[in-house]
Amino acid sequence: MRAYLTGGSGFVGAWLLRQLAEAGDSSTAPGPEIDVTDLGLLSSDMEAASPEVVYHLAALTHVGQSWSEPAETFHVNAMGTLNVLEAAARLAEPPVVVLVSSAEVYGPASGATALDERAELRPVTPYAASKVAAEFLGLQAFLGRGLRVVRARPFNHVGPGQSDSFVVSALARRIVEAEVEKTGKVRVGNLAASRDFTDVRDVVRAYRLLAGAGVAGEAYNVCSGRAVSIAELAAMMAGLSSHRIELVEDPALFRPVEVPVLLGDASKLVAATGWHPEIGLLDTLSDVLEYWRETLS
Repeated sequence: MRAYLTGGSGFVGAWLLRQLAEAGDSSTAPGPEIDVTDLGLLSSDMEAASPEVVYHLAALTHVGQSWSEPAETFHVNAMGTLNVLEAAARLAEPPVVVLVSSAEVYGPASGATALDERAELRPVTPYAASKVAAEFLGLQAFLGRGLRVVRARPFNHVGPGQSDSFVVSALARRIVEAEVEKTGKVRVGNLAASRDFTDVRDVVRAYRLLAGAGVAGEAYNVCSGRAVSIAELAAMMAGLSSHRIELVEDPALFRPVEVPVLLGDASKLVAATGWHPEIGLLDTLSDVLEYWRETLS
């Protein structure tokens, strides 16, 4: 398949490009001069690529940062999505659009019940609200214009190369810094929160499968189906360290609003594509630690 990626230079985009290359797909990822908020440039670039599938990953993804920059977050995530959909709809042969959303759209869940795609959308952060808007723009493009839009709702995904503005990578970096400096204390945020973690390499496999087997107009959770507390996650990572690690809570690392539990049900994705996670969490954490050891060496 001929693929066009927005956000191809980002963490997930880089892994998706590798996945597509391994699968034999040809890919075009626009350079930094092509901004999703500029419809004219984006439309011309997409027309030149003539894609069969568009993967829309470009977004401002930091949940905490969205509190201080809500307008910019909405502009990039919602208006950028509108432009991607418009550019795709203008093509002589409109492609499938895999619109990457986020499980943050679900907001606070009740208890430890796994969320499926029928769950109410209850965004509690500016980032989540921008993703709800993006999703509904995608749904409108399908219902109103017949554009084949498939929505992916990834839960927390992690792996080598992720920015240290995200919890797993941040913890890994601090642990490796403690190894290098031969100190034992590592700052952590809210240890009580629980999240559903999936390796980014499994996540991008799901995106490609959805491009071929996902039903237009539908949303699909991409997740492991297991919630792990940040405390458990930090203990696993500390256990992989060559030094004794002491975790110290730092209030400065807490978010203004924290969703206590975010656990997903990927049954719909599995039924449509046969996808299952292949990389275990311990292997992922080990790979992330090794990435930071190589980066900081």
